[in-house]
Amino acid sequence: MSGPAASLLAARRVGRRFGARVALVAIDFTARSGDSVALVGANGAGKSTLLALLAGALKPTSGEIVRDTSARRVGWVPQRPALYSRLSALENLEHFARLEAVPTPKERARELLQLVEVTSDPVPAGTLSSGNQQRLNLAIALLSDPDALLLDEPTSSLDPRQRRRFWEIARRLPERGGALVYATQHLSEVDENASHVMLLEAGRCAFSGTLEAWHASEAIEALR
Repeated sequence: MSGPAASLLAARRVGRRFGARVALVAIDFTARSGDSVALVGANGAGKSTLLALLAGALKPTSGEIVRDTSARRVGWVPQRPALYSRLSALENLEHFARLEAVPTPKERARELLQLVEVTSDPVPAGTLSSGNQQRLNLAIALLSDPDALLLDEPTSSLDPRQRRRFWEIARRLPERGGALVYATQHLSEVDENASHVMLLEAGRCAFSGTLEAWHASEAIEALR
């Protein structure tokens, strides 16, 4: 009989302030091997702040973020594309691959461009559509073959076909034992992709549990 799945990323009583504004209050969160966790809640509830803390882009005001030693690599797709607008898609990937010491940056860059279906033409990334920029952002996050992938409302600028392709790629990580954590406003993206759900309300956890428990709870009404 197998034991419990390993915890890859966790928040322990994490809080975060921005001056006088309280963004998160005493959040406990765990993403385990094989988990796909949907973060839901209204705008300003704290979803993006929690993702930035888990990614290491922000430091908590209180509490701590814990990474298991097996989760050394964390990919992060922020809500706004984080790339160099004057470089082409291929140049962006090669640049970030070298920063992350990917062994074969040119080959890895071309492999991921093909995976996310973004052009390799030498045009500035800043001239690409918002959907293509977001898919390029996903490719950048996947460069180091991460153990955990953090996505902040990643499909808001994608058309239906692109959205399906995006989730086909993202779901591969928990299927092979990694963890996926994503913020979304769409109940369909919860039902189709999540194994667990956390509902944030005004920086506090209002629900945390399995997808089945989410559907059985009254908390789901907060998003209807």
